[in-house]
This record gives sequence, structure tokens and C-alpha cells, in this order.
Amino acid sequence: MNDTPGWVPPGSTPPDQPGDGRASDASGADRPGSADRPGGSSAPADQPDAPPQHPGAQWSRQQPPPGQWTAPTAPQGQDQAPGQTPPPPPPGPGWGTPPPAGPAGPGAYGGPGGWGGWQTPGYGGWGGPPPAAKPGVIPLRPLGVGEILDGAVSTMRTYWRTVLGISLIVAVFSQVVLVLLQGLWLKDTADADALGDPSATPEELGRALGDTFLVLGVGVLISLIGTVLATALLTTVTSRAVLGRPVTAGEAWRDARPQVPRLFGLVFLLILISGVVTGAGITPGILVVAAGSTAAGAALAVLGGLAGLVVTLWLMIRFSLASPALMLEKQSIRKAMSRSTKLVRGNWWRVLGIQLLAAVLAEIVAAIVVVPFNLLAAASSGGVGMFLTADGAAFSWTYLVISGIGAVIGSTITFPISSGVTVLLYIDQRIRREALDLELARAAGVPGYGSAPSGTTPGS
Repeated sequence: MNDTPGWVPPGSTPPDQPGDGRASDASGADRPGSADRPGGSSAPADQPDAPPQHPGAQWSRQQPPPGQWTAPTAPQGQDQAPGQTPPPPPPGPGWGTPPPAGPAGPGAYGGPGGWGGWQTPGYGGWGGPPPAAKPGVIPLRPLGVGEILDGAVSTMRTYWRTVLGISLIVAVFSQVVLVLLQGLWLKDTADADALGDPSATPEELGRALGDTFLVLGVGVLISLIGTVLATALLTTVTSRAVLGRPVTAGEAWRDARPQVPRLFGLVFLLILISGVVTGAGITPGILVVAAGSTAAGAALAVLGGLAGLVVTLWLMIRFSLASPALMLEKQSIRKAMSRSTKLVRGNWWRVLGIQLLAAVLAEIVAAIVVVPFNLLAAASSGGVGMFLTADGAAFSWTYLVISGIGAVIGSTITFPISSGVTVLLYIDQRIRREALDLELARAAGVPGYGSAPSGTTPGS
């Protein structure tokens, strides 16, 4: 085998070079020393009294085969003394030894900023976990409470044209219908004047209250329809925002339209369940009152009503993720409720806390906007209250228009928050239970995760 200049193959022992008083070891590195020392041992010239080394401390003449070792080199900028092995580098803050150097480009493995490099900032050493992919508004990993809330706000801020456009259209539609109902139907009803008349008979007050509750019931129905439509559209927008893909209102409607009837059915079924459970709790007390025990019946009705509310809350949290499951997985009503039950199981308190926090924040934001408009409307109409005012001022056009504007602004802001939190909570639970983050990364085209099958819905 021919020797390459400057390199001696391991395992070969070249003869001592004559005339220079230096001997070559098995690695091809010259060893300073004297040829006339006993036993052929060598020592530095400036240390004549150095004790002889034990034979076992020197390099063995039987070196490992080529390719299994690397000759030590001097640190950069310093000359390596012959026969001197450099000390190992100090341990870094990471776990274990740094990995071999890779491509030097930014983001490469082992390069500056590389996710696998030992110099990756934020993780101390090369053994730290790589940061989660974040193609959209959330990182693709289990989320914290703050990340869920921030994701909902980021969706509204990043895709504000689509999100606020959908919310504004739905809010305007709902409030216009409510204003017309209250301004035309209730104000023109003769019995409505009895609400502000101290001399009204009980029959007139009963009819006036009946008309008022009828209008309020219709208003709740209109608001419910608007909420369902906003939820359907914003669920699609939020699911695309997780992948970093914008979507227009028209595209969101085309994607959500086939599931909208089922979403209405789901919402009305949940309302029916709540009513039945609460009614079942109150019914025994009503029957006792009808039997003649007023005090005992009233106490039983109160206790039964509280128990019914507790059971209703428990059921509503269990089914709180049914809406995004129905929209994103294209499920039926029954399967969507079953999916929600499965995802919430074992995390009921966490889901309750996040949903409650989101509802409180949404109500605070709505109150900041709506309450000043209601006070301004009452003052402009000469009323003394926000609902029932003197001389029917609460139903004047001035009051209805000003308060309606405040309601539109409040709903435009709160719709995306409440809907976005529910969708992101659903995605978070699926990431924790079903590793949905891998599927989302593939759907978003993140390198290293493969490609998503064509024709699939991200998040399904």
C-alpha cells in the first residue's frame, strides 16, 4: 500500500528515518528523543531527569484498522506539540456529546440555528427537543391555556378581513331582525303600555308580559341562528388558520354549508336536553306544591332545580366539543356527541376551566362595548333603565338603534373569541389523545412529515 504524503496508514511501522535522531511511532508522528537512550525510550530534550514511562502507557504498536480512529489535531489557531494529545473540550450545557457537524447553512442539522445542532438557542445543548412546528397560529403540540386564548386572538388578528367580516354580517343580520321585532311588534302592541302604567289591571299586565316574553323568545331564537351560522363559518376559518392557510368567507361557506343543518340539529338537541334535565329536577317540587305542601314543595323545587343545573352543566361540557367534531370531521349528530364525550373524558375540569375563562373574557369585552351604548341609548331616550323604562322609552327607535349598534360591535368581537377557543380546544384534545399534530404537520407541508393524502380535510 502506497503512503500518502503527510499521512501514514494505521497499522504500518515505517522505518526510522536516518540522520535526524528522531524515531517514528506507529501513528506516523515523529517522536523527539535520543537514539542512544536505553530501551529506545524518548523524552523531551529539556527534561533529562524525567522518569521512564511504563510500557503500557505508550501507544501500542498494534493499531486499530483504518477507519476506526482519527489522529488528534490541535485546536484551531494553535500548533499541536508532537506526541501530545489535546484535552477533551469542556462539556456543554446540553445532554451528551455534540453531534457531528453537518451542512453549514442556516437551519441545517448541526449548522447555525439548526434544530439538531448543539448550538440551537433556547434548548441549551444538542440533546434538547426541537421546537414544535408552527405553520399557523398555534404550535403543533399540546397547548397551554394561554396558547389557546392567544391562538383565537391571533386568528382574528391575522385573518381579520374574513373573521370580522363573517362576524359583522351575522351580527348585523341578527340585530336588524331584533330591532324590527321590538320596534314594530312590541311597541305597536296596545298591551305594552301596561308595563309602565301603575293603574293597569293584572290581566293587562299579564298580556303585556306575555307579549314581551314572546318577543324575547323570538329574539333569542334569532340570536341562536346567528350564533350557529357564525360558529359554522368561523370553525372552518380557525381550522385553516392552524395550518397557516387563509380562506375567504365564500370558501368557508362552501366548506361548511353541508354540515350547517346538522349543526342546527345539534344545537337544538342540546337545548332540549338542558330543558328536560332541568325540568325533571323541578317537577317533584311542583307536584308537592300542587299536593298542598307549599313550603316543602318550594324547597324541593329549589334543590331539584340546582341538581338539574349541575347535571346540565356536566352534560354540556361533555358535549362542548361536538360542534367542531361535527364540522371538521363531517360526522353525524350522534357520532359528534360521542366524539366529544371521548375527547373530554378525563379532562372535564380542564375543559370547563378553559371554556369558562373564555366566556368570562368574551363577556367582559362585550360589556366594555355594549354597556356604554345602552347607557347612551337610555339617556337619549329619556329613560331610567336599560330594559323597562318610563313611558315605554325602552322600545323607542332611538334606544333600539343605539343599543343595537353596541350589540353589533360586541358580537363582532366576541364571536371569533368564543368560537376560536372551542375549535382550538378540540384540536388540543386530539393532539393529546390522537397525535393529531403529526397529521396537521403533513397537511401543512412541514418538511420531514411526509405529505397529506389528497382529498382529506385538515383536522379530520
